[in-house]
Amino acid sequence: IQETCTKTSSVFCSIWFAEGESQRPLNPAAMENGTGLCAEECPWEVQETTITEGAAKIAFPSTNEVFYNPVQEFNRDLTCAVITEFARMKLAAKGIQIKVPGEKDLQKVVVALSEQKEEKVELKEKESENPAPGDHSRTAVVGEICEEGLQVLEGLAASGLRSIRFAREVPGLRSVVANDASARAMDLMHRNVQLNDVAHLVQPSQADARMLMYQHQRVSERFDVIDLDPYGSPAPFLDAAVQAVSEGGLLCVTCTDMAVLAGNSGETCYSKYGAMALKSRACHEMALRIILHSLDLHANCYQRFVVPLLSISADFYVRVFVRVFTGQAKVKASASKQALVFQCVGCGTFHLQRLGKTSGAPGGRVKYSAACGPPVTSECEYCGQRHQLGGPVWAEAIHDLDFVSHVLDAVSTNPSRFHTSDRIRGVLSVITEELPDVPLYYTLDQLSGTIHCNTPSLLQLRSALLHAGFRVSLSHACKNAVKTDAPASALWDIMRCWEKECPVKRERLSETSPAFRILSVKPRLQANFTVREDANPSSRQRGLKRFQANPEANWGPRPRARPGGKVASGTIEERRKLLQNKRKELAEDPAQRAARLKTFTCKRFKEGTCQHGDQCCYSHSPPTPRASADGALPDCQE
Repeated sequence: IQETCTKTSSVFCSIWFAEGESQRPLNPAAMENGTGLCAEECPWEVQETTITEGAAKIAFPSTNEVFYNPVQEFNRDLTCAVITEFARMKLAAKGIQIKVPGEKDLQKVVVALSEQKEEKVELKEKESENPAPGDHSRTAVVGEICEEGLQVLEGLAASGLRSIRFAREVPGLRSVVANDASARAMDLMHRNVQLNDVAHLVQPSQADARMLMYQHQRVSERFDVIDLDPYGSPAPFLDAAVQAVSEGGLLCVTCTDMAVLAGNSGETCYSKYGAMALKSRACHEMALRIILHSLDLHANCYQRFVVPLLSISADFYVRVFVRVFTGQAKVKASASKQALVFQCVGCGTFHLQRLGKTSGAPGGRVKYSAACGPPVTSECEYCGQRHQLGGPVWAEAIHDLDFVSHVLDAVSTNPSRFHTSDRIRGVLSVITEELPDVPLYYTLDQLSGTIHCNTPSLLQLRSALLHAGFRVSLSHACKNAVKTDAPASALWDIMRCWEKECPVKRERLSETSPAFRILSVKPRLQANFTVREDANPSSRQRGLKRFQANPEANWGPRPRARPGGKVASGTIEERRKLLQNKRKELAEDPAQRAARLKTFTCKRFKEGTCQHGDQCCYSHSPPTPRASADGALPDCQE
């Protein structure tokens, strides 16, 4: 909002100042060059913070923490890497090479990836053809407009950092629309676009993200890449997003409402995503599968379907990258890609039940029908407890391992490109080792905690599964995950064999407990815990940074933006001190804690059984007499 001073006829800078503070007029010369500096005593070094991330530099108000979260640098780095490989794959079909500074030529590999991708989705029209050697004459470089390049939309841009990084780090772009509904964010984006000299690529926009995407439903107006990174749930934007992305386009979605997706509020999860979340050790992978199910469900309404490229669970959020295609026949198969989850409340054993099934029909046709079930009885066959029902969730692969491998190769050959390259390499390496056809996982502490025995080492349990002829892998979503195609019966047999080496005192177990019932059955499988060489994953042997430690103090999602875009950092710190470390503060001041306890009368003293006397931490003074019904106090000897 801009206002005019009645004395100087200058435009006030009301973007950077909180309510109640005096407004200062803008310098007309500064307005021309886009700096927005005030004419009279405007100490920008106090009111403005400048951050450099990647190749971008942004400025935002120092009192507003909403505009920048350093913890999500990994999210932004990974997004730049994914869009770069997506652009390489799309432009290779048009005979255009992309050139990233410091990166080797990977064009031949990407052409092969493009061909494999089109075979998987079976499009009616081929999206790419193997280009002839003479067609690779055009090159797209970073920071320049590519007339046949990608059109990108960032629906919730805030300061515009992500869009500016796209313009300065990702080659092969035609335009980037940085949109936000806030007028203050709009002004801030204009300033940062001028600061980074990317006005030719980045177009700031002020609109409701949903309305903007609905206005681009026409095939000729759709975006090749849509990035949604909202505060909390992206559910309100999914319906518009699956319609506004182009055929085979890339949709990038972040969810920071992990408490809902991880099972704390199953009814809320159903209202937002159409699936019931369960509390389980595999809740982070289930969160990924819930959002993929929701995306596919929204796309099916418009005869479209999604193909996951990469799904990440990191820190306090989940991030998915999917491609969206159109095809009525493929949409019919979507029911067979979803599954309900039956999970035992006692031992945690889970079973998946597909919603639909496909079968062959005469003439080479495919017949679609409802699946048969359920896969479990009313009581768990291992511990006798009841089952919880969750889902539907996405039951197919959540990654395209070919695409992930190419992103990993690009980051490995050019590690200086991103500040978080080490973590990207570690996470993607674990993903390439995951079993793509095995949904969800168990954890070491879950298995051993159920039968109350010592926890086996990761290599011992993995070796036992490999000796038994099953496959096993880690999961990037959990450090102690055991993802295996072994049935639950074989897994519990292995744990029974492990309990024989580390016996549990059976007399302490209740006869109705899951541990007693599981251990009362003799194992049919004789487990071998001898450590095998192939039991140690390659990413673990190389010592890659697979699981990130806490990046900073008080890390997590930033507070929700208030009306006007102002958040007082002092208020946030005061609230943190008020709500956190209560026990720690009491322990640091024993005298204050003792004085507080002395205000309570000792219960044992009232009963006449306290033997501590003056050493008791509670008060031994008689309680204060209470007034009678007529308001008079009883006689006091003192």
